Amino acid sequence: MTPPAPRAPRPAGRRAGLRPGRLRALAVTVTAAALGLPLITAPAQASPAPPPRTGFETSDGARWTSQAEEQRFLAAVDRGSDRVSLTRVGTTGQGRPLRLVRIATAPSTSTMLLICSQHGDEPSGREACLSTVRDLAYAEDRETRRFLSRTTVLVVPTANPDGRAADTRGNADGVDVNRDHITLATAEGRALAAVIRDHRPDVVYDLHEYGATPPYYDKDLLALWPRNPNTGARVHDEAHTLSESYVRPSAERAGFDSGVYGIWTDPVTGEPVKQVAGDGQERILRNTAGIKHSVGLLVETRVDPLTDEEKDDPALNNRRRVDSQLAALDGLLRYVGDRRGTIEAATTTARLAGLRDRGPVHLGGADNDPPEPAETLQDPPCGYRLSPAQYAAVKDELALHGVVARTGRDGAFVPLRQSQRALVPLLLDTRAAYHLTEGKPVDAC
Repeated sequence: MTPPAPRAPRPAGRRAGLRPGRLRALAVTVTAAALGLPLITAPAQASPAPPPRTGFETSDGARWTSQAEEQRFLAAVDRGSDRVSLTRVGTTGQGRPLRLVRIATAPSTSTMLLICSQHGDEPSGREACLSTVRDLAYAEDRETRRFLSRTTVLVVPTANPDGRAADTRGNADGVDVNRDHITLATAEGRALAAVIRDHRPDVVYDLHEYGATPPYYDKDLLALWPRNPNTGARVHDEAHTLSESYVRPSAERAGFDSGVYGIWTDPVTGEPVKQVAGDGQERILRNTAGIKHSVGLLVETRVDPLTDEEKDDPALNNRRRVDSQLAALDGLLRYVGDRRGTIEAATTTARLAGLRDRGPVHLGGADNDPPEPAETLQDPPCGYRLSPAQYAAVKDELALHGVVARTGRDGAFVPLRQSQRALVPLLLDTRAAYHLTEGKPVDAC
C-alpha cells in the first residue's frame, strides 16, 4: 500500500444547512439591528489548515529537518488529525524529548513500530518517517483508512535526538544506541525498551544508512532480519519474508538496487565474498526485537553520491536517500496489509513458547553461523538467583525488558518459565557476552 499524497483534512461533523460560522454571523446581525447598533459582520470561518511540511520538504532536500521544525511539524499533525496522538516517552541526556507517535482509526491487535535514526548522522530514515506520519494522518482513501482500522502504527521519529543535533553516530555520551538494547545504559535505549514492552509490536522496523564499499557493497538499499538463533522460527521466517519478498522488491520496483546487509558480494556473479557486519549479537535492535518475539528488520540506505550530479548537488543526493527509504517503507506497509494474520500467529506462538520452558538457549551464534556447543545451554537452568544487592542493581532493567522476577528477603529469583525465556540467560548468565549481572543458576525449582 502506497501512502497517498497528503490532502487537506475534511472538516468533521458538518451537515447540510447552515454552518456554525453562518449561524454566528446571523446572531450578530439580529442583535445589532434590534439594538440600533452599526451592523458588524462576523469573519468567515477559516479554511482547514493544509497538511504541514518538514524542513527537508520545504528546502527541497537542501537541508535536514531541525529539531524545532520536527516539534512544530508533529504538533501540527497532532492538531490536524484525530487519528494521531503524540506522547513523550523519555528525555535524553541533554534534555531533548523522545517522542512516540501513534496512528490508528480504531483499536486493533496488530501493531507495527518504526524506529528512526538511532544513529544521529543517518538522517534519511527520520525524514521518511516524518513524512509517512503526515501522509498516514491525512490520507482519506479507502485503502489507507482500512489499513489504519486494522493496524496501529507507532513511530519514534528521532530515536537519538542529541546525536541528530550534533550529527554524530552516538548519543551525547558517545554511546551507540543500537548497541544498548540489552544493558539499557542510555536514556534512549531505556525509552525504546519501554515502548516495546508496553506495546508489544508485531513488527519492529529500524531505519539506518551506510557508507558504500565499491564494488562489493554499494547497493542503494540493504536489509537484514534477526540472525540471533533465539528468535522463534516462525518470527525469523516472517522477518526473512519481509526483507526478501516485500522490502527489497519494493525498492527495486522504484528503481533502486538492493542486497543483504553485512555481506560483500561479487559484482559479477552475485556470490557472497565476505561477511563484514550483521551477526547475531543480542544487543542490536533487530536481534533484540526477534528475541522479544517481534518481526524485526534493519534497513540501510546508501549515503554516498551515485553520480557526478549528486556530488555537485547534495540536495539531489539527499532526495535519493529519502526516496529509497520511502520505497522500502511501501514494501513494509504492503507486507503488514497482506500478511497481518500470519504475522500475529507467528508472534503469538513465540510469546507463548517460553511458558513451556523447553529447548536450548543460545549464548552465541547466528542463523548463518550455528552456535558452538560451548555457546549453547542445552539443558538450561530452572532460573537464576540474585542477591538483594544484585537485584537492586538490575531490577529496573529487568522491568524495562518485561522480565518477571519473584522477590523475597534473600533477593530475587528469575525463572526461565516466562514469555521472555531466552532473554533471561542473556541478561543473567555469566557466559553471556552482555549480561547485566552474574546470577546463580538454579537447576531445580
